[in-house]
This record gives sequence, C-alpha cells and structure tokens, in this order.
Amino acid sequence: MGGATVYGSFSNVIFTVFLLSSFSSLALPGSGRAGGGSAGQINSNSILVALLDSHYTELAELVEKALLLQTLEEAVGKHNITIFAPKNEALERDLDSEFRRFLLEPRNLKSLQSLLLSHIIPTKIDSVSWHESAESTRHGTLFDGHRLHLSLEETGEKAVDRAKVIHPDALTRPDGVIHGIERLLVPQSVQDDFNNRRTLRSITAVKPEGAPEVDPRTHRLKKPASPTKPGSPPALPIYDAMAPGPSLAPAPAPGPGGPHHHFDGESQVKDFIHTLLHYGGYNEMADILVNLTSLASEMGRLVSEGYVLTVLAPNDEAMAKLTTDQLSEPGAPEQIMYYHLIPEYQTEESMYNAVRRFGKVKYDTLRLPHKVMAQEADGSVKFGQGDGSAYLFDPDIYTDGRISVQGIDGVLFPPEEVVVKSEKKLFSAAKIVTKPRRGILSFQFQL
Repeated sequence: MGGATVYGSFSNVIFTVFLLSSFSSLALPGSGRAGGGSAGQINSNSILVALLDSHYTELAELVEKALLLQTLEEAVGKHNITIFAPKNEALERDLDSEFRRFLLEPRNLKSLQSLLLSHIIPTKIDSVSWHESAESTRHGTLFDGHRLHLSLEETGEKAVDRAKVIHPDALTRPDGVIHGIERLLVPQSVQDDFNNRRTLRSITAVKPEGAPEVDPRTHRLKKPASPTKPGSPPALPIYDAMAPGPSLAPAPAPGPGGPHHHFDGESQVKDFIHTLLHYGGYNEMADILVNLTSLASEMGRLVSEGYVLTVLAPNDEAMAKLTTDQLSEPGAPEQIMYYHLIPEYQTEESMYNAVRRFGKVKYDTLRLPHKVMAQEADGSVKFGQGDGSAYLFDPDIYTDGRISVQGIDGVLFPPEEVVVKSEKKLFSAAKIVTKPRRGILSFQFQL
C-alpha cells in the first residue's frame, strides 16, 4: 500500500512539472476570471495543478491517460470550473473491472474523455454558492449535451445526480473548486457504448449449423447439407479441416460452429494453456504451442469449427530429454506435437476403462498415418511401447468438454522412428576396419 502511494506521488510530481511548463506559455483573458492576475497566465495556484497534487490520484491518472490537458487548459483559460472528484476507491476497487478495462482501451478514448468531462462544470460553485442557489438546479458540463443535477437536502447534505458530496470544498483555488464525491458519475451515452461492445453474437446462444457435404477428393460442395441437430459432430474428418484441398476456394468450415463461431476455440485454447502454466511443470509444452509453432492458433480454429481434441502433454522433465537434433529439423516440433494430439475427447476414466476392457487401444493422432497405442500398466494407462513409452502422470489437467489435457511423463514417437533411432545408435557405435594388405595402406573408418 505504501509503495503504491509513493509511486502515485512521484508520477504526479513529474506530471505537475510538465503541466506547469505548458501553463507558463498559455496566456488567458483577464476579464471574467477570479484571480486572473495582471499577467493573465496560469501559475502553480491553479485548480488543475491542485488536482494533480491532491490525494485524488486515480482521477488525475485518468485525466492524463485521456489526453485532456489541452482541453482543460482552454477551459480554465475561458472561465472558472468546478470539478466533482470521485474518491480513489470508487475508481479502483468499487469500479467494475470490465468497465475499467473498457475505458482504458485506446479505441474507447472518446468514451473516457466524455466520462471525465461530465464531472466538470464551467463555473465555480463552492459551498456558499450552493446554499445561495435553489434547492435543486441543473448545470451544463464540459461534455456537450450533458447536465448535472445539483441538489441540497433538508439535512444540509449535498448531492450531484445520485452521488453524495462527501468532501465539499476539498480544494479551493481562485480559478475553481474541487468537491469530493462518493462514486463515479457515468453518462448514459458512455453506458450505452459499454453495453453495445457486446454483440448479439457473443452474448446470445446461436443455433449451430451443420457442415455442407463436401467431396473429400476435390473438396468441393456436392449438395446442400441436410438439417442436423444442434451440437452434432462435424461432417468432415478432422484431417480435411487441417489441410484445405487443391480447389481454388478452400473447403467451407465444417462443424456446428459455421460462420457464427458457436464454439470460441481461441479462448478455450488460451484457457488450457494458462491452466498448464498455473498447474506447474508444463512450461515447455506451453512454450512450444505458442512460440515455437503455430499449433495454438490451429487448435483454436479446429475447436471453433466443432472438433474436439485430447492433448497428451509431456512434462518439463520429459521435454528436457529432447536433443537438439530432434528439434532442429524443419517441421520437427510440429510433427512431435501432432503425435500428441488425439482428435477425440478422452478423459482418464474413459481411457482407463477402454484399456481395462480391450487390453490395447490405438488412438488416431493428427500425425497421419501414425497412431498411439495405450494399454494398462501398473494400475494406470501407458502410451507407446518399449523405450518410447510414457505413463499417464497428471490426469485431467484440463477438461471443458471440447479440449482434454492429460499429463504424461515422456515424449512419444511413432514406433517406426523409435526403431530407426535405435538402429542408428547401434550402427554409429560400430567400427569398420579393413584388413591390412601387403603393399597397400590400410584405412580405418568410423561412421
């Protein structure tokens, strides 16, 4: 808490120096302003400088991010102002996190400016003027078309719209006054902008659409697809969805998602990658999916189109055993990861029940035509054979109905590659020595 206060004070000091340097060259009309001075310039006694040096640090920070300095300089140059400053808690702890994120997005800069300008009245109204005015008055703000309703209750409490004034005359200067209020005032136009950010596509349930029938040889439409029930599986095999055909136009997106993106695959993939990072011990796997390859994007697209995936995720200890030669070949990281992706939705329970019932089960992978074999071993599920095997180590790390992540303690390779690698090791260890011949030099080779 103390560190945050020091940081806020330091940033305000720098910002105040910048504001004073810009104020020093701004000439203001001397008429119609209280405390304008003969020089007609804003000095350190300005209400804007007082705001930046005050304990309303959250409001001062928003003014800086909204790029309103020039606008407020011009406003103070024309007339006195009254600022209704929400307390820091109202802008930090009490404010909805989504609404705050909306205001701080660069594309919503206009909404943030409108919100802040609606807290400023282009006239000075201190406590005395408040009492002298009528019990209920309306005043226009610097935000065009927006007016604030100032009221005075019988108990003497002041209110601005629906916010109570908790610190009247918190800061008073010749060119303005600041009143502390308990909550943020949100104009209806800003509230509408916030509500309209969510389209019907993202907040309503969209009826899934079935995939059109496609000729797998040409990847062209054969005829309109018959009506399908919502949530039905995709019509095309997942391998056709991974690689579009040779036709000029790629095959249409299969699955119940259709053009409405019923399944948000990108968010689901991000969610399971974050789960891997928070779970611990699977950072290398997440790094390969996001940085070393583009598999995260491809997985998100497949899930959005209605497909399901089971990820066999090797832990960091297993990934550390990979050699440079295994990862340096072009496309090697992708091929390794494809062999760990099963185009089915499997959990620990479903896989264990399958191997208990059938003994050995082969699952298709995204690395055609290879399959990964699973069998029961030591009360768990064992994938692969021989030296290239791995056990189900951390079951059900992530399961959301579309993506299932199962942690394993080894990196899997197709059986053919395991045999080839073992042969290479044996062959590289052998030495070929020619027999010495009389009158001819003998040579020794090592492969």
